[in-house]
Amino acid sequence: MKKKEQLEQLRKMELPELREQADALKESLFRLNFRKSLGVGEVVADIRREKKTLARVYTLIQEREAAAKAEAK
Repeated sequence: MKKKEQLEQLRKMELPELREQADALKESLFRLNFRKSLGVGEVVADIRREKKTLARVYTLIQEREAAAKAEAK
């Protein structure tokens, strides 16, 4: 999936969905790191991609939480 398409898809998600996505990405990263430690296949590129996606999700979560706090004031 292209970066822009992925970002658009993530922006359409609500805050609880983003948190679920972050949990799924953390689990995926754990599994990829485990596979890397076992020496099963080439997973370095996958790990890098998952880390970047997780960072995007965390950024969107932080933006949404900041916007919710601003609305509450």
